[in-house]
This record gives sequence, C-alpha cells and structure tokens, in this order.
Amino acid sequence: MVCTDGVAWMDLAGWVEKLQELLLALEKLMPEGEFLGVPVPSAEEWYRLLQVKLLPQLTTDLRLVVAIIGGTNIGKSLIFNHLAGQMASAVSPLAARTKHPVCLVPPESADPALLSRLFEGFALRAWQSADDPLLETEEHLLFWRPCQTLPPRLLLLDTPDVDSDMPINWERARRIRQVADVLLAVLTQQKYNDAAVKQFFREAVQADKPILVLFNQCHLEADQPYWPLWLQTFCQQTGADPLWVYVVPADRAAAEQLQLPFYEVGRDGRSPLRKTNLAEELATLHLEKIKLRTLRGALRRVLDETGGLGGYVSALQHKSRQFQAAAQVLESDKIAQTPWPQLPVKILSEEILAWWDQHRPGWVQTIHQTYRKIGREIGRRLGQIARTIRSTFQAEPTNALQPPDDREEYRQKELETILHIVAQVYEKLHQWAEVGNEVLRPRVQRLLAGRDRKLLLQRLREAYEQLTPVDEGFRQFIWDQLGRWEKQHPKAVRLLRSLDVLLAIGRPAITASLFFSGLHLAGETLGQLAGHGAMEIVVNTALAAGMTGGGEAVLTTSGQTARQTASRLLLSLQTQYVARRQQWLADWLHR
Repeated sequence: MVCTDGVAWMDLAGWVEKLQELLLALEKLMPEGEFLGVPVPSAEEWYRLLQVKLLPQLTTDLRLVVAIIGGTNIGKSLIFNHLAGQMASAVSPLAARTKHPVCLVPPESADPALLSRLFEGFALRAWQSADDPLLETEEHLLFWRPCQTLPPRLLLLDTPDVDSDMPINWERARRIRQVADVLLAVLTQQKYNDAAVKQFFREAVQADKPILVLFNQCHLEADQPYWPLWLQTFCQQTGADPLWVYVVPADRAAAEQLQLPFYEVGRDGRSPLRKTNLAEELATLHLEKIKLRTLRGALRRVLDETGGLGGYVSALQHKSRQFQAAAQVLESDKIAQTPWPQLPVKILSEEILAWWDQHRPGWVQTIHQTYRKIGREIGRRLGQIARTIRSTFQAEPTNALQPPDDREEYRQKELETILHIVAQVYEKLHQWAEVGNEVLRPRVQRLLAGRDRKLLLQRLREAYEQLTPVDEGFRQFIWDQLGRWEKQHPKAVRLLRSLDVLLAIGRPAITASLFFSGLHLAGETLGQLAGHGAMEIVVNTALAAGMTGGGEAVLTTSGQTARQTASRLLLSLQTQYVARRQQWLADWLHR
C-alpha cells in the first residue's frame, strides 16, 4: 500500500508478527507477574491499545473511524445525524440520555466480523431504532447500521457524554478513544473549559489522536470574537493541535430539519466564515496518513517507558529484585534439617517376604509360613524367660523389660520428628515476619494469620493417627521394584526358588528327627532358628543382592557380600520411604 504522497505505508506483515509475539509473551508473563505482586495489565490503556487497536486494525483493510465526542447537552447526536443525513441517533434535551455508541458504516464495511475486530471491547448489535443507544444495561454495547451516504472506508461514531456522572460512561468513553482514529470535539461556550472534557482530550493528545474542533450552538455575530479565545484555552490546557476548526449556529428550526450550516474558520479560529460540507471534508482526509499517525500514537503509548510496556517491565524487574533479596534471606537462614527416623529393617523384610510368598507354590508357602509362626512364638517365649531372669538379678519389673513393638516405637519417633519440624517452621516464620524484606513480611504474616499453633498440632496428630507405617503406595513401590528385578534376572529367580523349595523339604525332616531323638524342645527351637536363618539369607539377603547386582552376589561372583547388597536395597527403599512421608507432611500443611 502506498500513501498519497508516494511514501510507502509500512511493512504491515512485519509489524503484525512482532506485535503478535509481544502479546503472546505478555500472556505467558502475566501469571508470573501476578505471583510477584504486579497487577495484570489487562485493564491498562496501553494493553487494551495493543489488543483492541493495533492488532485488530493492522490485520484488516484500513478503515477510518471518526468519533463525535463531547460533554452533556451540547448536541453531539444532532451533529451526528447531520453528518449521516438522517435521524440515526435519538436527540433529547435531557442530559446523559445516550448510553451506548452508535456507528454508521458504509455498505462495503457492513460486515459483523470486520466490525468486531475494529471495535473490540464492545458487544455489537444491529441498529433497530433511534432508542437503541438509550438502553439501560451494564454491558458495553455498540449499535451499528449501514449508511448509503457515507464514503467508502469512513465510519462515524456517536458517543455517550464524556463528562457524565455515571462511571460506566467514563469507561465507554475510554474504549471509544482507543478504537477511534479521529476525534471530532464538539464544544460549546459552556463546555470548552469543562475539566472532564479537557481530561479526555488531554489523554487523546498523549495517544497522538488527530482532533477536529467544532463549536456548536454559536451566535455567529456575537460569539465570533470569542471562539478563538475558547479554542486557545482548550488547546493550551489539552495540548491539542486541531486539523480543522468549525462553528455551527444555534438554530432550532434548521436543526429539526437537519439543515444546520457548518462553517470552517481556520486552525486558529480567526479565519472568515466559510460554509462547508463537513461530511465531504471528512471523506477527503488522507486515510493512510491519519491511520499511520493513529497507530503510531497507539504504539508509542504501548511502548511508553513509564505508563506502558516499559513501566510494566520495570515493575516486574523491581519485584524480581525484591524476590531475589527474599531468596537470599531464606538461603542464609535455612531451617535446620531434622533427620527422619529409619523404618525398621524388620518391617521392610516383612514386606519383601510378603511379595516372595505370593510367588511360592502353595505347599512351599504353607510350610514356610507355618514354621515362621512357630519360630516367632518360640522366640517370644524365650524372650520372656530371658527378661524374667534379668529382672530377678536387676530388681526391675518384668514389664519394664518388655521389648517395644517395632511399629509403635517407629510411629512414636516419627511423630516426634514431625512435631519438631513443624515447631521449627513456626519459629522461622515468626522470624521472617519480623524482617524488613517487603516480599517476605506480608506473605508470612498472611500465612500466620488465623492459624492457632496448638490447634494445628492437634489436627496434625489426628491426621497422623490415620497414617499407617507402610501405606499401599509404598508397598506397591516395593513390589514394583521386586517385579522389575524378577524380569531382569530370571536365572537368579530360578536359583532362589530352588533353594527355597529345598529348605521347605528339609525343614520337616530336621524337626522330626530331632523330636524322635527326645530333643523335641531343643530340636524345635534349633531347627526353627536354623530354618529362619536360612530364610533370611535366601529371601532377604539374596533378593537384595539380586536386585542390586543381578543375582551375582548369591553366587559370590560380584565381589560384594550379601550384607553389602542388602544394605544397598534397604538404603534405596528407606530413601523412597522418607521422601513419601515428607511429601505427606508437606501436602497436609499445604491443605
């Protein structure tokens, strides 16, 4: 595309690609920024300009949107109807009647998809009657209708009052400023110096919006010396540099007939009155130049170092530095690590034997399980005798020498560890709540707010009571590990099962021979102890060796002892076990 002065328009494809990359990067960055405490910029004008102005208009054929802007009861809708040549918008002497913008579009632009891209931020509705823009609703509507008299690519907007006392009108005015390319400022003797009107156009100037000024309801002879002064005041206080300046007389009869004359008075307002057709003059605007100026202004606002993207990036950098400082505080003041108690080897052995039992033939399983129960009972009785003897000589109660249950003893140690860790966390949180770092302090204070320490510890105890020493998840982990070993080392498995069967055959024979020799008590005890010792070697140690070294340790070809390989297995299981228990505590505290 080429401008009327022969200058190339711009590399639109390149701009579109860069802006789309920028928007995508922002969408990915905003959640991280929100976590850092930087508000999401979706409500910021620079971000909305990127979304609703630059990208939509760069990806469509060029259209020029002229918005008719002004304060209350100055005749915006009347001017709009004159430009349209028809009663396109309701006219009323009541203030703030217009609630929603109305857009007139040339027939070739009457495409809802195209209009949706041009007017993002509004819900488009097809125009039905002049009362449409008076509809009371919180939704941001924009009514549109085709207009046969408009030149191609020129769209006209009638708008709500920018000085309304209704905040929703301020928001709609802001959105209109973002989507419009040219602003036609409709002013009067009463409104040219209105604070809200001037603020609106001050922000428009900052966005590099082209502005036309029209003084309405003028008494041509009496007011001619004054409108240059009104214009001067308006321009000085807003920074506006109007492209054209017009005056329109106060003539009710002509207004009702849509016959009001429009006069051009020069850019300083001091030229002799020249009657003109404003609609035709709008059609002569250099579309490409004005569009380029508008988009350039929008891009400048987007990239502004303080109020645009630059300001947002600076805020992210500032918060990032604060978080780095907070991380240094945490790094230099870590909570002392508390060692987690080891799960008793006996419990792990029971889990491994339980897996092995599932893979034994039924008769082998029955023999080993029976002798295991007998061995445990004999061991329990011998232990009672030993404790009784020791209590006789040491004058201690028998109950005092009762060995604690492995599971209960472990649970007690683990609960003490958990409570100690939570106490440490509380102490450290209170310390961090008092330090000067502005990132840590508010977050820790929110964390501590409303959390009663005693109540938390009580709830923690109750939750722990429902936690078993070995849960199904960890049991499945053990079984999965053993299952993988079984598939990887079939020869070792066959060897171990052969030894297991031989021991099952030999245990009854040993017990019977000892019983008939008259050594039934000693024979049963010795046979059971011997049998149990063999099972420890075959099942526990051999499985550990096979799992870590492919079974070679069983055949003494790996250079490692069974005890060493068993230790490696137990260490692996203990590490996984501790990790799972710590994760349970972390998850519980998070809830």
